Amino acid sequence: MPPLPLVIAHRGASGYRPEHTRAAYELAITQGADAVEPDIVSTSDGVLVIRHENEISGTTDVSSRPQFASRRTTRQIDGQDVTGWFTEDFTWAELATLRARERLAKTRPANTRFDGQEGVLRLSDLVTILTNAGRPVTMVAEIKHAAHFDAIGLPLDELFAAAVSGWARPDNLIVESFEQSVLARVQSRGVPGRVVFLAESIGSPADQVREFGSKARTFADYLTDAGLARLASEVDGVSVDKSLILKTDDRRAVTGTTDLVERARTAGLETYAWTLRAENRFLEKSFRRGIRARDFGNWRREFELVMRTGIDGVFADQPDLALQARAAL
Repeated sequence: MPPLPLVIAHRGASGYRPEHTRAAYELAITQGADAVEPDIVSTSDGVLVIRHENEISGTTDVSSRPQFASRRTTRQIDGQDVTGWFTEDFTWAELATLRARERLAKTRPANTRFDGQEGVLRLSDLVTILTNAGRPVTMVAEIKHAAHFDAIGLPLDELFAAAVSGWARPDNLIVESFEQSVLARVQSRGVPGRVVFLAESIGSPADQVREFGSKARTFADYLTDAGLARLASEVDGVSVDKSLILKTDDRRAVTGTTDLVERARTAGLETYAWTLRAENRFLEKSFRRGIRARDFGNWRREFELVMRTGIDGVFADQPDLALQARAAL
């Protein structure tokens, strides 16, 4: 077993290559990441693909394809109006013609030199990459917008169970989602591996809002002592925004860490945090250096502070740097 915390390459080594590309995943494996994290959505014909969102104008060249111009639309996704092109409006054959590009071009201009070099990956493609990795690499699969896809006849739990059948084992798969209901359905289908509930710092889960409206439980409810105890009876772990781990004062200066990891562990839950990124834009104010958002700040201090809480895993865009921080603990 690798030492804790696990270093999970967030969408591959996305700090160095466009996210969710073959190059990003292969680089993460080369750098030594313990696990990789794909975001999973579906095409119209039920093929699971790996994209940050089902709206793909920010991560592909779809907006420059005249043949797909008429598919630009506005759709409500998890209660928010989103305009663009959506994976569920494309067959896999159509989506396979698109080329990937860097989503954070202003922050990561060096990654734009890889724009157009690769296509969209299917979940099955990532399974093949991990099978051929030459060492054990865990998949931490995030199922995105499950309630939305279920409502349009594309049940992601069913599609996911079929896609990982024959490959997934208890020791090589973690399934995560902001919607606990889909995690329960994945479990009911006999998918091996652990399940982890994702929690943000504000708002409510989309499946809760869809079912209960204004009476939906908030993420904050899930993270109370009572909420954590209830989660522990239903899932294996909880994964949170790093802002819920780092304690800040009124000036947003980091003063230490919260007790969330300790409380979750006491409840019997594994704990994970996202996302460790080296650029000033993503670091807490205390750890920034200089004035340019794209420059690396004092990432080591922030990474180590999160890791020293005893957390079970961290998601990182630069897995090599996270591994350096872990080695220094």
